Amino acid sequence: QVQLVESGGGLVQAGGSLRLSCVASGRTRNIYAVAWFRQAPGKEREFVASLSWGAGVPLYTDTVKGRFTISRDVAKNTAYLQMTSLKPEDTAAYSCAVSLSLRPLSSKSPDFYDYWGQGTQVTVSS
Repeated sequence: QVQLVESGGGLVQAGGSLRLSCVASGRTRNIYAVAWFRQAPGKEREFVASLSWGAGVPLYTDTVKGRFTISRDVAKNTAYLQMTSLKPEDTAAYSCAVSLSLRPLSSKSPDFYDYWGQGTQVTVSS
């Protein structure tokens, strides 16, 4: 079991920045990859970014490339999502997720991940 707790969400004006954190506990030694997803009201869950826990090239959805940065601190069992130049369309509940193994699925798919946090709300005002 892995437990995930997100924090760092809030209300920010367009153009502002926020840094989300995701603290993992439990079987953290087995984490293979971490990702951030978001879900706006009335919309489906959307992939935002992912990163291998050990090392690797981050993946981003096109709408956040150049504005968001995913990172992780293995020693702290924490993943981050630094968000800059925020837009109203970034408003959503953001959740982190971890995978404990490699599987024949895209890391952009929610099915790639085993555990999810409860989410943190990000609201960007215009």
